[in-house]
Amino acid sequence: MTAALADPQHLGLIASYSRPGSNVTGIMPYVSGLPSKQIELAREVVPTAAKIGLLGNRNDPKVPPQLDELNARSQAFGVSVVVPEVTEPQDVERAIRALASENVDAVIVLESTMLLSLRQQIALMMAAARLPAVYGYRQHVDEGGLISYGVDLHWCWHHLATYIDKILKGALPGDLPVEFPTKLELAVNLSAAKALGLTLPPTLLARADEVIE
Repeated sequence: MTAALADPQHLGLIASYSRPGSNVTGIMPYVSGLPSKQIELAREVVPTAAKIGLLGNRNDPKVPPQLDELNARSQAFGVSVVVPEVTEPQDVERAIRALASENVDAVIVLESTMLLSLRQQIALMMAAARLPAVYGYRQHVDEGGLISYGVDLHWCWHHLATYIDKILKGALPGDLPVEFPTKLELAVNLSAAKALGLTLPPTLLARADEVIE
């Protein structure tokens, strides 16, 4: 049971989301359609963006479906993508340098446990490379990242308590459906935007759930 499941059905760990039928259940933070919104945000922040970098740990089971959706969506927008190989923490700095050398207009940092744990370093490296980035988790923005659009991890952890309560009362994990967050949140860091020389659209700021000054 976890508050941040990778895709357990794709991995063969459960029979279905509605009835897992095993000891695996919880909350799945990847929501279909979310990466498409992130690429739209990147183009809203940098309207002239023609090349976008994708940063994700390929060893994280949550990453492949995000990459697939972003690749498909970028083709629909007529945007090219650059995807450096990242499989371990020491790859991240090299990958960001590669994105900068490829002159990408913006970067999307995918939902990934490893990248979340490196959020402070990533924010500093993106700033040093002068790369606007859209993140899947708002914790990146708390550490100096530009903008995030994704699930509220705090909600996921708090909501996990309802699973614990049901199991303690006798429910079997296999009978408890895997849940998806019902709300996505948009966070913007104005200090990061200023440092990058970006003027964010007022319509974007009006939609934000939180604007960090």
